[in-house]
Amino acid sequence: MNRCLMLAAAVLLAGCAAPPTERFYTLAAGAAPAAPAAPAPLYIEMLAVSVPAQVRREQLVVGAGAGRVEVLDQHRWAGPLADEIGTALSQGVTARLGAIDVYRSPVPEGATVYRISTNVQRFESVPGSHALVDAVWSVRRVGESTVLTCRSVQREDVGMGYEALVAGHRAALGQLAKEIARAVGDRQAGKAGAC
Repeated sequence: MNRCLMLAAAVLLAGCAAPPTERFYTLAAGAAPAAPAAPAPLYIEMLAVSVPAQVRREQLVVGAGAGRVEVLDQHRWAGPLADEIGTALSQGVTARLGAIDVYRSPVPEGATVYRISTNVQRFESVPGSHALVDAVWSVRRVGESTVLTCRSVQREDVGMGYEALVAGHRAALGQLAKEIARAVGDRQAGKAGAC
């Protein structure tokens, strides 16, 4: 009888335990670099970003060694990962160029618009090791057929903890945004542009 009461009490206490805390992360930057002065508005269209199926989920997916990954139910992106990456790139490019992202928005007649497409091919997250973004991206002035297509692999060493991992991805995306902004700026200046 005594054992039954103790077992029942243990079950009740276990049921009352607080659920694990969920944490949400964003790749959008806080403070952006100062924008250069521009004589006229520069417009970009940051098209929807594509990401690999393995990481196309709310939860963080981290490498656990020997070809194994873990899906972290308590650590999630604030929005769909592709949207988080797109927002981070849009903020980084527009801040560097003093541009306006007009994706899905009307623009003034005759305005110059640069269309940016990004295909993330690898998005690796390894706590205590690195955050890696491997992307193929292109820049094309709307109305022209010439396209600049490049591949960028940005790897940032990170410490332990998921906040450090997210910060590493922010830094990697910041470097990618810098490369894209340079390509747009070169095209705007009449240069051929290169990867």
